[in-house]
Amino acid sequence: MSLLDTAKNLLQGQNRYRLEVQGCSDLLDVEHFTGREAASDTYRYQITFTCSAQDLSAQQLLRRNASLTFSAPINNVMGLATQPSVAKRVHGVVTDFRRLSGSADEARYQLVIEPFFALLRHQIRTHRFFINQSIPDVVEQILREHNFKGWEFEFHLDKAYPKREQINQINESDRQFIERLLSEVGIFYRFGLQDETQTEVLHFTDSQRGYVYDKTLPLNSPSGLSDNHADSVWGLSLRHQVVESSVFAKDYNHRLAEDTLISAVADMTRGDGEKTNYGDVYHYKGRHLTRGDKIHPETETANFWARLDHERFLARQTLLRGESSAADLTPLLVLSIQDNPLSSTLPSVFKSPILITRLRFTASRDKALTVRFDAVPYTESLCWRPALKSRPVIAGTLMARVTSVKDQDIYAHQDEHGFYWVKFDADRDDKTKGYESMPVRLAKPYAGDTYGMHFPLIQGTEVAIAFHEGDPDRPYIAHALHDSRHPDHVTDKNNTRNVIRTPANNKLRMEDKRGQEHIKLSTEYGGKTQLNLGHLVNAEREQRGDGFELRTDSWGAIRAGKGLLISTQEQEKANEQQLNIDEIKRQLSDALSTAESLSSILEQANIDSLDNQTQEVFLQQNIEQLQEPVILVGAPGGIATSTPKHIQHSSNGNQIYTAAGNTEISSLKRMVLFAKKKMVLFAHELGMKLVSAAGKIEIQAQTGEVDIIAQKGLNITSTDDEIIISAKKKITLQSGSSYITIEGSQIEHGTSGDFNVKSSNLQYMDAATLNIPYPQFTACESMVSEAAQQGSGIVPLR
Repeated sequence: MSLLDTAKNLLQGQNRYRLEVQGCSDLLDVEHFTGREAASDTYRYQITFTCSAQDLSAQQLLRRNASLTFSAPINNVMGLATQPSVAKRVHGVVTDFRRLSGSADEARYQLVIEPFFALLRHQIRTHRFFINQSIPDVVEQILREHNFKGWEFEFHLDKAYPKREQINQINESDRQFIERLLSEVGIFYRFGLQDETQTEVLHFTDSQRGYVYDKTLPLNSPSGLSDNHADSVWGLSLRHQVVESSVFAKDYNHRLAEDTLISAVADMTRGDGEKTNYGDVYHYKGRHLTRGDKIHPETETANFWARLDHERFLARQTLLRGESSAADLTPLLVLSIQDNPLSSTLPSVFKSPILITRLRFTASRDKALTVRFDAVPYTESLCWRPALKSRPVIAGTLMARVTSVKDQDIYAHQDEHGFYWVKFDADRDDKTKGYESMPVRLAKPYAGDTYGMHFPLIQGTEVAIAFHEGDPDRPYIAHALHDSRHPDHVTDKNNTRNVIRTPANNKLRMEDKRGQEHIKLSTEYGGKTQLNLGHLVNAEREQRGDGFELRTDSWGAIRAGKGLLISTQEQEKANEQQLNIDEIKRQLSDALSTAESLSSILEQANIDSLDNQTQEVFLQQNIEQLQEPVILVGAPGGIATSTPKHIQHSSNGNQIYTAAGNTEISSLKRMVLFAKKKMVLFAHELGMKLVSAAGKIEIQAQTGEVDIIAQKGLNITSTDDEIIISAKKKITLQSGSSYITIEGSQIEHGTSGDFNVKSSNLQYMDAATLNIPYPQFTACESMVSEAAQQGSGIVPLR
């Protein structure tokens, strides 16, 4: 053994506290130290020591594994010193180091030992996003990222924790984030030592199962300088305070909008605190999706949160304090205090086991170890919970982009509720493509029961993500933005236009430029279909019209179930009623009056009158207020229809044409006027002409007579050929009382006066006959009858 080793052993034998740092061979002699430990917190030991080395460097100590060993007092047996036993061992890493002073013989230093977990406070993330993980899953992931081995942390959980759609880390260190998540669900932790490696192990628990049991110490105040090497407790004090008597929680889940999600009133004392507690706490927090069972609620439900919150309040109702010399006290230790059997000075609350929650250690070379502790009463029915750590609040929005499972997706990637997935620009982690976030709702200016305003967002669209009440775990899309990759369609080049345009170029454009105001509604399908209103322009913004234009390169239809009015009658500034048809009714009434006057002329001429009654009824019952689904067309300047092909007018009722001026019908080919029952042609004043410039004129009464009557002369002339008048039975020519009759075998002349024959020659010859074929009307009549039965207005000609 070297002199140095001998010196170390001698010094260590005189000092109950041994400090060792990995890789440092110098003797570090503990002068004094303070330490603190707490449930759900990291321990911290500040140790002042001396060393013969005058210049220990940070590289020798910082972030090195270190241990502080508490040795039990040395018992001398028959003058011989026994090997000291280890009462406590603290293992961790050096997180702080300083040189305090120095002399010729030695230098004084100070360092801090904390668990490696404490270093996670230096891993700071402004933003991080976890998807579809439970809180234990997130904690484990972070620990493993910091190279924690599986045996260096343990979960002893009685409850199952659901996977959350999204958990966000915002402006927090990894340690802050973990402790905040654990506190939210009531999980707490403590440190222990691994038996073989003698290094720290993290124990996470959510129930009394995670406590440390079987520790009893007597109540005994040390007297003088001796404690007889027996650990004890003393200096006990307690504090009672009024805390909240009950808690109930409420929330809103947009997926179950009709469910109020109100918890039952939670009183974890079962009424025992009615006389000492006061106040009902109401929490409205966006953190539970269902109500949960009242007695045995599932985790992260309304009743779970209410019960958990009340447990937190009750954890500070009774606070206990005391002192001890026991080095092996640890947070979450259930301690039983043994009372003095002769004269009891122990308050009743200390007669039952207590749960240690916080410890403060102090010791030095010349002073014995003193341990001050905080505790709460231990009960099997009520579990201790750590204080709730506040969530960070996000002010403003975060930038993200809408994602999709497809590359260059031209359609929105949504779930069955219409929600989107986004990729936060701050997210550095790899995630499943198209599912980089929870499904996120899109805020809209108008919404309702399957109605509202929604323009689907396409992959790559930049969106601003806001958060309900600033809660980082409750994101929604506040609005979408343009960027250099997706430039704005309204810029300084068209800043007078208000434009809604979809990716497929469906467009609503509203031009506000003074003197050129217009609206354009268009789609690209089938070439282009547009509704243009106001100042009509082309693609170069050159005017091409005024008013309105409805056009399409495909089919078009105008349909109105109650009636359709098409009019060019001016309504300035749209001040009159939509269906104001006064001008059209006046015109139709005038037409009816004209028809009635003409009808009276027909009656005077002993000709069938016009059917004015039908016209009048139609005007009153159909047209007056557009009572029936009619099409009403009116134009003060006239109406023209034109086509290079075919125009057809068809009705099952009457067709009435009335003109105060001329009615002219022209045809370059054939014209057919057909009436199933009767046709009347009547000219009142200026006569009637029936002229054929080429071809013959044929007038037939196929089943009746033909009357040609004139008040004055009747001329029948053939300018270039003969006139043939034939009758199958008899011809009678009469003027006054004279007559000529021609029959099949006789001709008779009759007169009451003279019978003069003027001729240069008169011949009497043998008998003769002339046979002229007569037309047959049977086929024509049958064709007309057949067409009438079929409701056809056209008779085919063969």
